[in-house]
Amino acid sequence: MNLKQLEVFLAVAETGSFSRAAEITFITQSTVSQHISSLESEFDLKLLDRTGKGVFPTEGGKILLEHARQIISKAREIPLALKRFKGLEDAVVKMGASNIPGNYMIPAALPLFLKRYSGVTFTLLQGDSRETLDRLQKEEIEIGIVGSLFDDDDVFFLPLGRDKIALVVKRDHRWARKKQISLNELLEEKYIVREAGSGTEKTVREALVKAGIKPAQMKVQASLGSNEAVKQAVVSGIGAAFISEMSIKKELAQGDVATVKIKGLTISRRFYLISRLGRDLSPPARAFFNLLLEMYGDDK
Repeated sequence: MNLKQLEVFLAVAETGSFSRAAEITFITQSTVSQHISSLESEFDLKLLDRTGKGVFPTEGGKILLEHARQIISKAREIPLALKRFKGLEDAVVKMGASNIPGNYMIPAALPLFLKRYSGVTFTLLQGDSRETLDRLQKEEIEIGIVGSLFDDDDVFFLPLGRDKIALVVKRDHRWARKKQISLNELLEEKYIVREAGSGTEKTVREALVKAGIKPAQMKVQASLGSNEAVKQAVVSGIGAAFISEMSIKKELAQGDVATVKIKGLTISRRFYLISRLGRDLSPPARAFFNLLLEMYGDDK
């Protein structure tokens, strides 16, 4: 059974005529008969009664007619749906992002994107950088933003802006009044860290190792699964934390926290816009991809 056979069967059943069905479907009458014969052979069932008053579907034919109408109707909707999709009139962007991009960069870009493409629906799946990469590989998302570069030959990584990571403490912490601290002083404090797989955690760990501090030397008080949880833990006085400066603007303005300079150590990272290597992006995903480059690309 194929779509053409169903189209021919529908034409015969609805017009009651093989010759009229041939005209409607732009084939010969003998070809119409062949299609009907193939369907009846496939189902081992008579589908049409030929009478002096015309052609009528049998009881089995009525069942096929009901389903054929639905299938043909849906098939006829496909060109229009794809045309709307290409024109960004009825489309969905499926995107993933790690914590900081998902909470700050993407929400800042959405108003402009939806103003340009009001017919597009946006879906964002958040997780850490590793989870976002996994979602891309499973084709749950088309594009994503992560806070770390991974060794993966199947993924395209495009640098997208830079984020400074600051050492943050509660406003009344002893370090808040200092101009800067030494690397050795870092070992005196307890820390709240992000979970393994976080781009922030990976960047901080690599920077500390490069500066001569082993991760095992750091006193970890808690490992938390979101940037917001880490901030709240710092405000509560549980310990210090390395946090994206992008995410603490409000807390700094309110005086809830303070940043601490470390002599000889500055930590920053790139964000990366990711997509599957060698795969074409859908029009809506491409449009948002380009908007992110427009807003956060290196030329900015």
